[in-house]
Amino acid sequence: MVELIKNLIGISDIYDDFVYGVISYAMKNPAHIKVLNDYMNDNPDVTTSDVVRFISMQPDFHDYSANAEHVMVG
Repeated sequence: MVELIKNLIGISDIYDDFVYGVISYAMKNPAHIKVLNDYMNDNPDVTTSDVVRFISMQPDFHDYSANAEHVMVG
């Protein structure tokens, strides 16, 4: 997790909610930490938008979306 935080802090257009959101996503599955670190290490000029796009394209990203009991109906 320390490496992930260092990678996040190194992004030029960083903002607090971005960091909190990425850490929250990473904590849901330890494999996310490695995937995110690998992505950011391979792309040193990454922006926050790039990271958000990368996370949203992960196969399990939508597994954490609202479940049936939290969905608001009409």
